[in-house]
Amino acid sequence: MSTTSSTSSTLAPLQAVIFDWAGTLVDFGSLAPTQIFVEAFATFGIDITLAQARGPMGLSKWDHIHQLLQDESIAAQWRRRFGAAPGAADVDAIYARFMPMQIAKVGEFSAPIEGAVQTLQWLRDQGLKVGSCSGYPREVLDQLLPQAAAAGIAPDHVVAGDELRAGGRPGPFMALANVLALGIGDVRACVKVDDTVPGIEEGLRAGMWTVGVSLSGNEVGYSLAELAQASPQEIEARVARAEAKLRKAGAHHVVRSVAELPEVLRQIALQAGHGRPDAGCQMPPGCPCP
Repeated sequence: MSTTSSTSSTLAPLQAVIFDWAGTLVDFGSLAPTQIFVEAFATFGIDITLAQARGPMGLSKWDHIHQLLQDESIAAQWRRRFGAAPGAADVDAIYARFMPMQIAKVGEFSAPIEGAVQTLQWLRDQGLKVGSCSGYPREVLDQLLPQAAAAGIAPDHVVAGDELRAGGRPGPFMALANVLALGIGDVRACVKVDDTVPGIEEGLRAGMWTVGVSLSGNEVGYSLAELAQASPQEIEARVARAEAKLRKAGAHHVVRSVAELPEVLRQIALQAGHGRPDAGCQMPPGCPCP
């Protein structure tokens, strides 16, 4: 990763980068929430796969559970076991089981993704503010944040998935709460970085530039051990599928991990002078925009 100082490059007019947490800054593969969803449902006698658990990733955890219960195969299991379709009270019950399990386990997945510490420092060297938001509830973040900070991941602001009355992703509210807290004067000067479709939609709805994260995130879903054992062909196939999904969701750029973010931010800074993120580049041929 390049660490060119702000004396030789500039990211103007950008003012802030707002990051997701699991799969983006920490927890390579976004393993903590997925495994706990599987375990929480199992305590009710319901079997879900890791792939199913990953499907709604990026939503607040209550909404995530609710979405999983809309899956026909999961709902059918629930009806067979309990004699009725799952409802809001059932979401509450699973959430109540999920929360202490997630709180107990999240610290085990607090390690920074390679390059994340250096990227945050680089952003600060460039004069940008660093925000963040998560689908994790505040109780979970309260366990994660001190351990992440000790390892070098300490954004200027953090918004939890359960603390805004307006709601969480895919709405723009957590991203906009960062804008207010950080004192950013223009949402178009912000970049949202996330490994999930709801997180990309959040940034777009907030009027921000968006960068998807493929290899380290939920859409690829490797642990570091699995990544080390996978063939190059399998890795590239998964990355290609993840990138296509994130771009289809509207991501302006996709990186394999936040270690690649500096170069993309330089491109966005050039694009940002040409108009709104959702307007597209209208410059003539030869423009550095993709």
